[in-house]
Amino acid sequence: MSTEHLLDPELLPILQQMPAFNFTRENLDKFRRAGAAATALGDAEAAGVRRESVTIASADRDVPCLLYTPKARKSEAAYLHIHGGGYVGGQMERSDPMNTLIASQLGITVLAVGYRLAPEHPVPAPLDDCYAALAWLHDEAQRLGVDRDRIAIGGESAGGGLAAALAIRARDAGDYAVYHQHLTYPMLDNLTGSASAPGDPLVGEFVWTRKSNEFGWSCYLGDHPAEAPYVPARVASVEGLPPTWMFTVALDLFRDENIEYAQRLLTAGVPTELVVLPGACHAFQVLPGTSLGKRYVADHLLALGKALGVQAG
Repeated sequence: MSTEHLLDPELLPILQQMPAFNFTRENLDKFRRAGAAATALGDAEAAGVRRESVTIASADRDVPCLLYTPKARKSEAAYLHIHGGGYVGGQMERSDPMNTLIASQLGITVLAVGYRLAPEHPVPAPLDDCYAALAWLHDEAQRLGVDRDRIAIGGESAGGGLAAALAIRARDAGDYAVYHQHLTYPMLDNLTGSASAPGDPLVGEFVWTRKSNEFGWSCYLGDHPAEAPYVPARVASVEGLPPTWMFTVALDLFRDENIEYAQRLLTAGVPTELVVLPGACHAFQVLPGTSLGKRYVADHLLALGKALGVQAG
């Protein structure tokens, strides 16, 4: 079934620019190299932001990160960002424009984490790296001018899934508080799109497909059981998780798992805002110059600023 007629006309170029990729372990390196080749850091200084590379020592590796510090700080709040890539790809550098914008417009500290990728590094490695970054923000809070009680976490796709997993792990461990989670079509459920849970045929045709999803989850989980926190959808209770902004889109494979997770949060009394954008597909916001992409950026900044008590601009 073709769902192209449901895609907003201004997003049609994405079908040529980001065609669905047929992932295999043999061509995964090609996918990563293509992404890296298309990545270039912007001029953070021109945006009034100091960007620096930092290395966080954890139990079994040094975790590379990018730290964004606004020259005109408005708040002691901070945001930990986790990039997307289906658990098998992506780079923290590709999120540089948005992370620079967040630091500049909201006047807050932003930390982007370069976590390890599957299948070379399956569960628990990626989440361990993200947890190490959260711990570092807490441990270095005084030096960084960060309020430990106002640290938000977030990400897109697999990054959103890792952020949701990180919120669960932080809640259960009780060592490092998370004030808010900011989730953009997060990858939460390993069963989505599988033979046992194929889902709505109107979703998942573009960019990230059912086949891609099965590949990403199989690489990420490896031999590990599909359980929380690594698979957030499997968590027994969402009580006590931080207030949440959940943004998803009508044609994304993750739409229904996102809505269901938001409903669970609401039912548990967790303050939650759910946005479902019509006419859009996975990764729609990377297509430059669209009104839908501009709306996403504006909504993202407004919601994150409101959650952290700061105003964009």
